[in-house]
Amino acid sequence: MSVEEERQWAMFLHLSAFSGFVIPFGSIVAPLVMWLVRRDRSAFVDEQGKEAVNFQISILIYTFISIPLCFVLIGFFTLFAASILEIIFTIMAAVRASEGRHYRYPLTIRMIT
Repeated sequence: MSVEEERQWAMFLHLSAFSGFVIPFGSIVAPLVMWLVRRDRSAFVDEQGKEAVNFQISILIYTFISIPLCFVLIGFFTLFAASILEIIFTIMAAVRASEGRHYRYPLTIRMIT
């Protein structure tokens, strides 16, 4: 895989998380499938795929924690914050990946190493 292809696949891998706004659990399934298909061809795509999947799983966990907190009103704030951070960090990761730079999402629980 050429360097340009690595960058493009890593960028698309991060951006595929936005499918979750249209398809239920698409934010996890799309990056996971792309990562599993391309991980053996490039170390850069493998690393960025792990980061994207870990971040999306972390956001899902934060969302599930926030839902019961809505009964005490703080959950609305945390749901809003998680959504905004997901959008911002995903765009930042896609831009960095397109530049060929490694990106580590903040606030991520790294389950896949």
